[in-house]
Amino acid sequence: MFRLLCLLTVLGCGCPLDSGMLFPRETSSREVKELNGLWKFRADMSPNRNQGFERAWYKARLEESGPVVDMPVPASYNDITQDSSLRDFIGWVWYEREVLVPARWVAGDGTRLVLRVGSAHYRSVVWVNGVKVTEHEGGHLPFEAEIGSVVRGDPTACRITIAVNNTLTLETLPPGMIQHMDDRTKYPEGFFVQNINFDFFNYAGLHRSVLLYTTPGAYIDDVTVVTDFLDSTGFVKYKVWVQGASTFSMKVDLVDKDGRSVATSSEQAGVLKVADVKLWWPYLMHESPGYLYSLEVRLLAASEDVYTLPVGIRTVNVSSSQFLINNRPFYFHGVNKHEDYDVRGKGFDWPLVVKDFNLLKWLGANSFRTSHYPYAEEILQMCDRHGIVVIDECPGVGIKDIRSFGNASLKHHLFVMDELVRRDKNHPSVVMWSVANEPASEMPPAGLYFKTLIEHTKALDPTRPVTYVTSSNYGRDKGAPYVDIVCVNSYFSWYHDSGHLDVIGIQLNTQFDNWYSLYRKPIIQSEYGADAVAGLHSDPPMMFTEEYQKEVLRSYHSAFDQKRKQYVIGELIWNFADFMTAQGVTRVVGNKKGVFTRQRQPKAAAFLLKERYWALANETGRLPPWTKYPCSQ
Repeated sequence: MFRLLCLLTVLGCGCPLDSGMLFPRETSSREVKELNGLWKFRADMSPNRNQGFERAWYKARLEESGPVVDMPVPASYNDITQDSSLRDFIGWVWYEREVLVPARWVAGDGTRLVLRVGSAHYRSVVWVNGVKVTEHEGGHLPFEAEIGSVVRGDPTACRITIAVNNTLTLETLPPGMIQHMDDRTKYPEGFFVQNINFDFFNYAGLHRSVLLYTTPGAYIDDVTVVTDFLDSTGFVKYKVWVQGASTFSMKVDLVDKDGRSVATSSEQAGVLKVADVKLWWPYLMHESPGYLYSLEVRLLAASEDVYTLPVGIRTVNVSSSQFLINNRPFYFHGVNKHEDYDVRGKGFDWPLVVKDFNLLKWLGANSFRTSHYPYAEEILQMCDRHGIVVIDECPGVGIKDIRSFGNASLKHHLFVMDELVRRDKNHPSVVMWSVANEPASEMPPAGLYFKTLIEHTKALDPTRPVTYVTSSNYGRDKGAPYVDIVCVNSYFSWYHDSGHLDVIGIQLNTQFDNWYSLYRKPIIQSEYGADAVAGLHSDPPMMFTEEYQKEVLRSYHSAFDQKRKQYVIGELIWNFADFMTAQGVTRVVGNKKGVFTRQRQPKAAAFLLKERYWALANETGRLPPWTKYPCSQ
């Protein structure tokens, strides 16, 4: 009972944002219209990148103020054309699309019309019919605006203009810095570069779907669920937030996969008890992974609003040496990923998503980290359904400059965590929040910075552990005392002692022992690996060959096996697939540490990893017979 009271208290905690960010779903009261496809596009090539604002391009059709090209949405704009200046462009770009809005959406009956942008990197300003409706700072997370009042003046057409700027500063996430080259003996007039401290390409544009959707005037604004179980009884603690009505009634119904109601309520907040509960289990941990109920919320006010939320009933707990899902030890054997592919860059693409999930299951991977930013909501929904466990990471990558630990940076970082938790709090697949990757956490300001950030995130969601991913030397990391789990990246025999495979076991065991002796917290090896150019071979193994990548993995795996029955709770390979980076002498058309190529073809390491991951899964002894043979996957 005490645990239930604690979890009910959680429902009183919430993100300090003005509204919810429920994923748009079509129901009997809501309609959704995708605006994906070809948009008009222009980059502002003026010296100050500000001509579009100075000349108010948003006040008329974009093509009236200059030339435009077709640009697909969702997609990064960088690799779509043959223009090299656009590929590396820094500054404002402009998108525009005209949309016919159904007359019933603007009939004046109180229907809300909302424009939602799934992700725009990095800063965005949005106009509808020349009227500014919203702006947003930060990539990878959605933002929206109610636009009914703007469209009702001219219901025949809705002209949407979105300006997007990918410039990164010391106060953005991720941070960066513009460097102007003023030596005219070396550089032309106005030459500048965007300096970054992260190892992936700074793709930009409208990366995820742009949508119009409707709700009634009185509507369900947000829903929060927290789950628990005791013996065979499940508990779904829920709270519903309502906007647009001061008096209303409500019906809440929890429905199983067969469409049968298993618990109901007429309260705005409460606890639903589920007899003979079917728990949400990770892939390869149970014969029925990813079991989801549906929470159907029906609001009755001046009109009716209906919203359905998938719910997985599971618990997450952490001890000094274990990670527990549903009170059973869980070992992360998975990958790090990127939203990255040929031509489309970071643009969302359903065929690629489905292919990647098939490859994850083929590998026997049970988890991944959203390195180094939040992924599309549709990807998390796939994880919920398939039982793939997620470490959900915010875009706090590349925090290397001491000025990025200032108050303005912290304020923005806290706001980004608010947005992330608000969006992803109900996904059963999300078991941990990661607030940063490889920050300069040895700097003196990092201690207070991460103490504040981690405590804030725990207040937003006390039900999940919080971490950040470190590469700092043990004992010098100022933020590590505040995390629940130590996630550490190391690349022995690659960036250090290059080519010397025999040092990996010694250095990795030393790393683990020192971290654990300091903090007595479970450890995940959150990155390890080596570059391998597909088809490049050498015996004896040499760096950049497929053989060397395999030997690095084997050496790491031997060390993992010594520690994983003690306090090491996971291993995440860097990386699932090759990905694009900025040009540089250490990268040959991108980072080649993938076990798959960028086109998703396996290297030799993929087969090694598959054999290991299936062996780890089969050690549990809880799998049905068919899962013991990876050839059947």
